[in-house]
Amino acid sequence: MKVYRSLEEVPHIGNAIVTIGNFDGVHLGHVHVLENLLLHQGEYLQSMVITMWPHPRKVLHPSAQELRFLTSIDEKIELLQNLGVDHLLIIPFTASFAQLSAEYFVKEILHDCVGVKKIVLGYDHRFGKNREGSLELLHRLAPMYGFELEEIPKQEVDNLAISSSKIREFLALGQMENVTALLGRRYAMSGKVVEGNKLGRTIGFPTANISLTFPEKLVPKNGVYAVLVKVAQNQYQGMMNIGYRPTISESALTLEVHIFEFEEDIYNQYITVFFVKYLRDEQKFDSVEDLKQQLYIDKEQAISVLRKEAVW
Repeated sequence: MKVYRSLEEVPHIGNAIVTIGNFDGVHLGHVHVLENLLLHQGEYLQSMVITMWPHPRKVLHPSAQELRFLTSIDEKIELLQNLGVDHLLIIPFTASFAQLSAEYFVKEILHDCVGVKKIVLGYDHRFGKNREGSLELLHRLAPMYGFELEEIPKQEVDNLAISSSKIREFLALGQMENVTALLGRRYAMSGKVVEGNKLGRTIGFPTANISLTFPEKLVPKNGVYAVLVKVAQNQYQGMMNIGYRPTISESALTLEVHIFEFEEDIYNQYITVFFVKYLRDEQKFDSVEDLKQQLYIDKEQAISVLRKEAVW
């Protein structure tokens, strides 16, 4: 897949089949649109995904600076490449770009720059200044600029609408099975292993404390999870705690994972954690010994869950 990070880099493809969107999460609803895009690629049409970065809400709404995402731009690139997309255009989203009209976007970017022959969009897609661009507008412009238009209807999984906002709701509730169902894969977080207070080591549960590679990644609900862990090219089972460690009066949010049957020193290495199931809420114990006893229970429960459900 060829990746372009500005309009100046894009060659005039001339026979492009294009879809446009933020695609945060690249969930199954997105995949359905993308699969329809890829059905038409080949000798005649080359597929292109057009997205924007940073997220438009970050630029247009100062109150959205705390907005967190399901995928980083690097994760998005990898997922789109794995699907088989030919071209990815990442348009730098700025306040001035936001002022471009929808018709200007169609003429100057899709037609003149890219050379679009067909556009595939989800049923509710909007684009351009003040989100004035719509499927109705594209139907009107199609004969003028010589492209076809295909609309993808709303898709559902188990009677739930597939959307990034729905996945966010499930993450906030710790409902990882529903998150997995809508994403079509396990939710993952990657980061660098950094030093912590090393309490876990003293009670037989050493943990890898994670500093997120993408700080704007949406972190699931605080609590304990059964997880799968990727270290280098190796895969392990484990359990993860997200929270403030109230038993030892920590004040900062920590992300720490205990990897089962693992004794390697991995400080400063990058690991990825895949969430399988939420086990329990974070809680404050009367003593470190009480915490230790609960961790043994958590480990047995995690092992039981992973034995049944853990498929990479």
